[in-house]
Amino acid sequence: MHPGQNVINFTENLRLVRERIGAAAALARRDPAGIRLVAVSKRHGPEAVRAVFGAGQRDFGENQLQEALPKIESCSLDRLRWHFIGPLQSNKTRKVAEHFHWVHTIDRYKIAKRLSEQRPRYAGSLQVCLQVNVASEAQKAGIPPGEALVLAQQVAELPHLALRGLMCIPPMENSYEEQCRHFACLRICLERLNEQGLNLDILSMGMSADLEAAIAQGSTMLRIGTAIFGPR
Repeated sequence: MHPGQNVINFTENLRLVRERIGAAAALARRDPAGIRLVAVSKRHGPEAVRAVFGAGQRDFGENQLQEALPKIESCSLDRLRWHFIGPLQSNKTRKVAEHFHWVHTIDRYKIAKRLSEQRPRYAGSLQVCLQVNVASEAQKAGIPPGEALVLAQQVAELPHLALRGLMCIPPMENSYEEQCRHFACLRICLERLNEQGLNLDILSMGMSADLEAAIAQGSTMLRIGTAIFGPR
């Protein structure tokens, strides 16, 4: 926990984030109950996770496996759900399959197949999203929108995964209109997949700086770090 941070800070931060979600949902004429909040706890210790959990939060996101595993081990709290939201390499799939409830960043069939094969049978299906590179950024992972259908159809056939939807990490934009444009790209992509017979219900998009635009474009899962935990 950073100096000066305490349970009251985390509780207040979480309350303010939920207020933002409620206000944005009202503007979009949406029910905020249909928007799940994932608290991104990377670079914050187990005590921070416990504090936010104590304020009612149940979903937590991590993007570095080596940091996440000790935290998961020390935070064996009832009903806590872990989301892997970072790039995933082949040599890390087993640990992710064993310890996480969700994976948001699948962009290769090889990775999805390994997760399915390595998922413990007692754990039930691993919930997964495909990562889409909505702005064709060379430095970012994710498949082009035009390739999403083929990969989605392949992943949907894997026996121990449940394909739930799509995820994106768009460029940082100051303009609300530009933020909306990137998120609309992901929403349209999901709509097209569902038109082809897939039954996807998750749009994992929106972070601390752009959650309002994400909600306006249909986000059903927000990944919020700084606004809850403070600077890293």
